[in-house]
Amino acid sequence: MSVDAETLGTRTRRRVTGFLGTLVAPRSERQREVRRIVALCVPFLLLVLVSGFFPLVEMFRISVSESQFVTEGFTLSSYRALIEDPYYRRVAFNSLWFAVATTLASITVAVPVAHALEKYDLPGERLLVTVLSFPNSLPGIVAAFMIIVLFGNTGVLTNFLAFLAGRSASSLAVATSVLGLFFAYLYSMIPRAMLLLRGTYAEVNTDAEEAARSLGATPLQTFRYVTLPQIKPGLIGACVLVFRTALAIFGTILILKSLLVWTLQINRELANGFNIAQASAMATVWFVFVFAFTVLVLRYTSAEVTI
Repeated sequence: MSVDAETLGTRTRRRVTGFLGTLVAPRSERQREVRRIVALCVPFLLLVLVSGFFPLVEMFRISVSESQFVTEGFTLSSYRALIEDPYYRRVAFNSLWFAVATTLASITVAVPVAHALEKYDLPGERLLVTVLSFPNSLPGIVAAFMIIVLFGNTGVLTNFLAFLAGRSASSLAVATSVLGLFFAYLYSMIPRAMLLLRGTYAEVNTDAEEAARSLGATPLQTFRYVTLPQIKPGLIGACVLVFRTALAIFGTILILKSLLVWTLQINRELANGFNIAQASAMATVWFVFVFAFTVLVLRYTSAEVTI
């Protein structure tokens, strides 16, 4: 067994050495092509290692450490707390149902908007697209502040509705409620879904749609049986993107604090007693869940979806 292992090790070293030699001094066009591919992949691999792999490994080490300030020992107490403590289960449930609700609402609004922008020659279309996509450039804290300006106790829309209804503005203010947080999430996520779906609509076969209409199909039937299958990859991609965004939003929830969700609880773990092990466990679980969700969902589309 030792001889076989030594032989295998020698062969492996020779292959690695030979591969590195072809990268340094390629002799054929195929080897030069391989060198170009490797050169293009190196920056991405470095980015993955520096900003992805190493931080995740360290975060996992902290989550299983028995000491608070030094990574030593091994314990799964932080992960057991996430499973056994009803408080953390409630936080997880809040995060999931709110992310699902905002995702469905965002996609519902984004589909007809993308359809209108791509199918019709609208006046001032460039300006309209710029305005609709502008929230993508705003941090979550600014989005939360805008919701307060609109729907707070002294908000513009709050006072306008109070004037129409003959009620006090404070009784109609929803900025710091779950409804206000819902609007803040939609403000950030609808533009993301809209831009992705607009690109998908550009690839739709309009001849097939016109043929369906000429055969007597209604607009709804045409959309369901002709358009929807063609935009399915983009629709799935938009759902993945928006759902992940909903789970990751922090600045907005930090200001409004209307619902206790996963990212807000991570902040509380660090702020209240600096419970870094529990915060690391929560961050690790978040990453594993989002990664598994993305891989699982993208398996159900046959076309490439760029996220």
